[in-house]
Amino acid sequence: MTPSRVVSLACSNTEILHALGCIHRLVGVDSHSDFPEDALEGLPRLGPDLEIDPELVEALEPDLVLASLTVPGHETVVEAMEARGLPVVVLAPQHLHEIPDNVRLVARLLDVEERGEALALRLEEELVAPSTRDPEPDDPSILVQWWPRPVIAPGRRSWVNGMIRAAGGRNVLAHEDRPSRPLEPEEVAHLAPEAIVVSWCGVHPDQYRPDVVRDNPAFRDVPAIRNDRVVCIPEALMGRPGPRLLQGLDALRDVVGQLRDPRPAPT
Repeated sequence: MTPSRVVSLACSNTEILHALGCIHRLVGVDSHSDFPEDALEGLPRLGPDLEIDPELVEALEPDLVLASLTVPGHETVVEAMEARGLPVVVLAPQHLHEIPDNVRLVARLLDVEERGEALALRLEEELVAPSTRDPEPDDPSILVQWWPRPVIAPGRRSWVNGMIRAAGGRNVLAHEDRPSRPLEPEEVAHLAPEAIVVSWCGVHPDQYRPDVVRDNPAFRDVPAIRNDRVVCIPEALMGRPGPRLLQGLDALRDVVGQLRDPRPAPT
């Protein structure tokens, strides 16, 4: 039977449902889901990240719970759902090429496979295919900052690594086979990124503070600081493995374009 009472426990899952035209099937969402805002208005909020309330989820009598492992520690949330016998499906992409397959899976579960295939093919063409290009020696180096103190940045096992390559850049931690890791200020200085992208998790873009990056004395000689290439991109367009990564890719291409353009960065 096709699910009609769906609970989403991650922003990316909610946005996949929206892109598939199935957001009307939602009966509850996590506290961080915020797009599309009007369609989510009035839905029960089940808690943020690691504080999802399994009793609230169970009370909604869902016939599908879409969970995620993209937030560290979500395993405990999934275990709590499974312990209550709830019908949980877990999405856990790390690389770009896994995201279209996640879309296909959700579409198949919801019996909208034609829509899912169309969206998956678009993601493969516009997002995944460009990420398979061969790196060039002059690809500008980019550090995406998930968090400022300590600096947390994505490694090779992150879809952001593929996004940076698709945009024409090079992730400064592309050589490290991990999703992300904290960096000491001296490591950032040694990596010498040509651009730093501020994309802080769980922080509204209006509250991003690029001055925190610019004013760090350890970064004084980093090319991104010397040349004023500290750029803010909303985490919603970088950290949620779903259709809006296409907008994040456009923003990264703008960053790469600025790095290849000798004119001063806009103020």
